[in-house]
Amino acid sequence: MQAIIAALTSAVFVVLSLWHMYWALGGRLAHQAALPIKNGKPLFRPSAVGTFVVGLALMAFAALVAVNAGLLGTGGAAPAWLRWAGAAVALALLGRAIGDFRYVGFFKRLGDEPFARLDTRVYSPLCVLLAAGVMAAGWPAYIS
Repeated sequence: MQAIIAALTSAVFVVLSLWHMYWALGGRLAHQAALPIKNGKPLFRPSAVGTFVVGLALMAFAALVAVNAGLLGTGGAAPAWLRWAGAAVALALLGRAIGDFRYVGFFKRLGDEPFARLDTRVYSPLCVLLAAGVMAAGWPAYIS
């Protein structure tokens, strides 16, 4: 069961990584639903380099999950520090799901635009599921 959860979690991170890299290279598909908006304008405008770095980080998370679950070879159990790195990623994802209590996360108060609706229905729940997948990959004794 751990291997299936880890493989799915890694695959989602890879897809998210490739999507961010697509945006970094100039892709526009679904770009308007990717950022919170205030008064008709995005709250921030990420640079291509910044977006590409996010894509690289997401790819690193995919690798972290795969290594922690034994899907990528370390020749044995992953070192403890990698499990703790996974726990930090999971906590960050849970923080993202909780949000800033204004524009992002389950507890946002503002926003009727496409991002806000997708954040409630897709992005924040996905962060919770990814956090659970990351933890399941690194701490298999806690799943059955």
